[in-house]
Amino acid sequence: MKTDKRRGPLLAAGFLLGAGLGGSADGILFHQIMQTHQMLSGWLPPSKLLDIKVNQFIDGLFHLFTWTLTLLGVALLYAAGRGPQRWWSGRSLLGAGLLGWGLFNVLEGLVNHHMLGLHHVIDQAPDPRIPDAIYLGVGLLMMGLGLLLIRRAGRPSPADAR
Repeated sequence: MKTDKRRGPLLAAGFLLGAGLGGSADGILFHQIMQTHQMLSGWLPPSKLLDIKVNQFIDGLFHLFTWTLTLLGVALLYAAGRGPQRWWSGRSLLGAGLLGWGLFNVLEGLVNHHMLGLHHVIDQAPDPRIPDAIYLGVGLLMMGLGLLLIRRAGRPSPADAR
């Protein structure tokens, strides 16, 4: 997808915000609220106190990473709004956010769930591959919706510069 100079900063900000907030939502929902897995629960099942502590520490590093992505997204969004050729589109920002969140889910799912076996979406599921596949499907759906929103937002015209 080709972008011009005015559209790129907003899309980059949205992408990082989506990846950071999406990763945080994953950690909050699956790791903390539902407690279906921890980051290394496929390698270190949390059955001993030391394994629980190691898992919690790695979960903390995961959250630090997603928080950093979000902070970078906010910084890019601020920078995108300060340039002389700034261009705003809520549809593009939302689309880029969904694209970032979806790509985060797909990469995290492929690498952590399938390739490395660090954990599954629901470790305790009778067949953990089913929730893992749904997770990937939702990520792909989000990416497709994000791309559609970005495409429908159109390109900025000279009159769009503020």
